[in-house]
Amino acid sequence: MGGERQHYYGKHGTPQKYDPTFKGPIYNRGCTDVICCVFLLLAIVGYVAVGIIAWTHGDPRKVIYPTDSRGEFCGQKGTKNENKPFLFYFNIVKCASPLVLLEFQCPTPQICVEKCPDRYLTYLNARRSQDFEYYKKFCVPGFQNNKGVAEVLRDGDCPAVLTPSKPLARRCFPAIHSHKGVLMVGNETTYEDGHGSRKNITELVEGAKKANGVLEARQLAMRIFEDYTVSWYWIIIGLAIAMVLSLLFIVLLRFLAGIMVWVMIVMVILVLGYGIFHCYMEYARLRGEAGSDISLVDLGFHTDLRVYLHLRQTWMAFMIILSILEVIIILLLIFLRKRILIAIALIKEASRAVGYVMCSLLYPLVTFFLLCLCIAYWASTAIFLSTSNEAVYKIFNDTACSVAGKTCNPETFPSSNESRLCPGAHCQFAFYGGESTYHRALLGLQIFNAFMFFWLANFVLALGQVTLAGAFASYYWALNKPDDLPAFPLFSAFGRALRYHTGSLAFGSLILAIVQIIRVILEYLDQRLKAAENKFAKFLMTCLKCCFWCLEKFIRFLNRNAYIMIAIYGTNFCTSARNAFFLLMRNIIRVAVLDKVTDFLFLLGKLLIVGSVGILAFFFFTHRIRIVQDTAPPLNYYWVPILTVIIGSYLIAHGFFSVYGMCVDTLFLCFLEDLERNDGTAERPYFMSLTLKKLLNKTNKKPVES
Repeated sequence: MGGERQHYYGKHGTPQKYDPTFKGPIYNRGCTDVICCVFLLLAIVGYVAVGIIAWTHGDPRKVIYPTDSRGEFCGQKGTKNENKPFLFYFNIVKCASPLVLLEFQCPTPQICVEKCPDRYLTYLNARRSQDFEYYKKFCVPGFQNNKGVAEVLRDGDCPAVLTPSKPLARRCFPAIHSHKGVLMVGNETTYEDGHGSRKNITELVEGAKKANGVLEARQLAMRIFEDYTVSWYWIIIGLAIAMVLSLLFIVLLRFLAGIMVWVMIVMVILVLGYGIFHCYMEYARLRGEAGSDISLVDLGFHTDLRVYLHLRQTWMAFMIILSILEVIIILLLIFLRKRILIAIALIKEASRAVGYVMCSLLYPLVTFFLLCLCIAYWASTAIFLSTSNEAVYKIFNDTACSVAGKTCNPETFPSSNESRLCPGAHCQFAFYGGESTYHRALLGLQIFNAFMFFWLANFVLALGQVTLAGAFASYYWALNKPDDLPAFPLFSAFGRALRYHTGSLAFGSLILAIVQIIRVILEYLDQRLKAAENKFAKFLMTCLKCCFWCLEKFIRFLNRNAYIMIAIYGTNFCTSARNAFFLLMRNIIRVAVLDKVTDFLFLLGKLLIVGSVGILAFFFFTHRIRIVQDTAPPLNYYWVPILTVIIGSYLIAHGFFSVYGMCVDTLFLCFLEDLERNDGTAERPYFMSLTLKKLLNKTNKKPVES
């Protein structure tokens, strides 16, 4: 038996030995992983340098305000485009690619115009009519009608066709509607040019329809923005209600943990049951209504999602999904009812710990503030880097020329040597980018920007985990609670983490950031290779994405437990990760059951809070209930504020329950350490609470009197 025990510990590490001086988180500790701390500081200095360079070269107005192909702002006072506030795209279909978002530039000529076009007109027909002067307003500035039709279209001097457009965000987007000049003949679209002849423009209309899809998406965005402007007040009230419910839930858990857990479980079952009942009533109400039996596949996609609520199939799908969730939850409760009692004991112990360290509930605000700083710096740097491109001009010539294709300056080109070498050459806009070393390094700088964001964000989260773990570990290892508890456990843990373990936090965050940036690169490559027909490449990409997703989940789990060991013992990251991993492996059954059941109970709590606030928001924004004399504002899409309240409520509940989750994980690891270190004798007493001792049939033996 002893040999088996020795072999078991040989496979899963060596348990902690009894230390009579150990009374909780070690205070006499040294700095750990100093090299990683130095690397982090150097990386932050480099990150600041990248930000300064980006802010020097970038211009975020290129994203906010429309600019033409020469990089000049439309409608800016004091420029030649002062009276031309709108941006016109020669071929807006080229702007529909999602890859355009990476460059913030559409690969088609763009000019500033006074008004968007209001008629259908092709360049060929305009040359032969009196509309040519009107058409020239949408050609490049300084256009002279001294070229043939093919040359004009080849050189991009004028658009091939004009379509009626409407300004949106100071940009001209096609407006597809009936027009007396456009006729539908069978399945073929033709254009009547005024002389009775009809020319096929099917490709034009198809391209315009694609552009109209972009317009519909933008109109959807504008309507959503309008809904936010009239409902933001009620959204804030809904989020405040979610915050109050979360605080109330945590306070009640401290005193009525067992009752609250069972009430919470029953409430979730009732909420799901009401959802099933409501879906059935809507499904029955639509029976016999015209058009309600159309399938979702036949209806297709519509931006107005309210259309789907008039289909019986939609409510049937909702009812099936909710029924499946209801059955799963009931089955889990039946088979795990005994384990739930143990989870309740852990929650009660965590409730007491949080009760003695109440300021821990406010720490997520610190994490949120630091994450907002990271996100703001990353986003601003990314925008400035993306708008660092400049207008590049090159020499163009119809005949062979030695300097053709070289960059040039349009202001100095007439008097330069290149113009004398090629008298017929001209310096014109080539593309929007740059050919300097800085511009060639923009992609690398963007990757570095994303990598540093991941690193710093993970560091902020790690700092919060170590701080909370140190505070709650101080509670557990206090033999006489709360008399032996330090005066300010949270602040003491925060100071220890920053003073001694910045390097260890940087090390763990670095490993996770590397995996995350690899996942981002894989997603980018997957988007670029979507058109590839190589099935093996798609299979390999899918496998890599799946593997790195699993790796990230494992590293997150390992880091979380390693940070708890760092907070308790003050060891470096690798040693803490190894000890935490082997400790969990030696108690794998308890980890698999107790930890996951506790996480499941926390998830039920979030669902109860989110479900309650979501149902209240649904009834309010659909005008089914009123609050005093006020009623919900008129909305384009009532699901916009409802989804916002639901998502916001979940994030708020997650913030409060994350403190509880960290407390339970810390107490669980301390509990396992307590079992291995101590045996209940007077010399080695258990530090666990009386409730946990009863569940495990453990007792502290009284000293034998002589």
